[in-house]
Amino acid sequence: MTRHDAADLANSLGCHAEAVCRHYLSNGRRSGRYWLVGDVRNTQGRSMFVRLTSSSKGPAGKWTDAATGEHGDLLDVIRESLGLIDFKDIAQEARAFLAMPRPEQAPGRPMTRPDPVPIGSPQAARRLFAMSRPIIGTPVETYLRRRAITTLVGAGSLRFHPRCYYRPEDNGGTETWPAMIAAVTDLEGRLTGAHRTWLARRGMGKAPVETPRRAMGDLLGNAVRFDRPGSVMAAGEGIETTLSLRCALPRMSMAAALSAAHLAAILFPPGLRRLYIIRDKDPAGDGARDSLMERAREAGIEAIVLSPVGKDFNEDLHDRGLAALRATIAGQLVQRDRSRFLDRAA
Repeated sequence: MTRHDAADLANSLGCHAEAVCRHYLSNGRRSGRYWLVGDVRNTQGRSMFVRLTSSSKGPAGKWTDAATGEHGDLLDVIRESLGLIDFKDIAQEARAFLAMPRPEQAPGRPMTRPDPVPIGSPQAARRLFAMSRPIIGTPVETYLRRRAITTLVGAGSLRFHPRCYYRPEDNGGTETWPAMIAAVTDLEGRLTGAHRTWLARRGMGKAPVETPRRAMGDLLGNAVRFDRPGSVMAAGEGIETTLSLRCALPRMSMAAALSAAHLAAILFPPGLRRLYIIRDKDPAGDGARDSLMERAREAGIEAIVLSPVGKDFNEDLHDRGLAALRATIAGQLVQRDRSRFLDRAA
């Protein structure tokens, strides 16, 4: 890609500057003609400002961080917020966001292929996530809504891939299925892995394969995150279970560790004072609960268990409804958190 192509792509993103900011800088907010956020890596704060409309001061999409002096365009925002390295991955992500076609191959020039990366590596996870696109209007949205999960604001860590490779464990032939791709990130927001949920063709359930869920990359201590953590957060095992609780507490930061073992080992963000542990009612879930509570107490963090009526919170949400789910957790929250997170969600 030439510098001219990159400039054109940055200009195209600038035409949709606010949409780009809402997606990749979701911890910020609009203030007049600017989007304010902590920094280009989407931390909370107000020191970075993105110009949303063109003016005599410059084109839309240009940004400056007053605290560090950093500046750039919306391609830089995509790079830093997703932890991408190769420019071809950044450009691919930008085109996916804009729903733009891939550039035509110039006549007479050989088709270039991305350099190979180790299967299952963090690099492969970053590439897969970059090749995916937002979930709204896709089979992923259909799949989640069929599970009664309707609160999808702030779920930018989830993406849709229309033809994700699936390799059977018995070394059978490779298949392709639609998939929900979830970004696994560390405490700094760097993408370290990805989780795949293969779906039926129109999102009417999981794909008819032996293992419809698989993870790749560096997972230990990391998680699929929904909003940046503050002094209070909730952590659970599965993505759907965590999203189900988030329907009742949409303002609370949450993280899905992807398994009981990984939940027990999840890392605590700086400044965390209270951790709600989203319990699954099974022996593995009880073991993760006990291990995580002990680790939290040793770190000086208050740990509180949130227990469902059924086997997990997605079952509660799907079978009993949102109002009943809210009633179930109301008495399990600390009073100040009930006022802060539950009452405001009503």
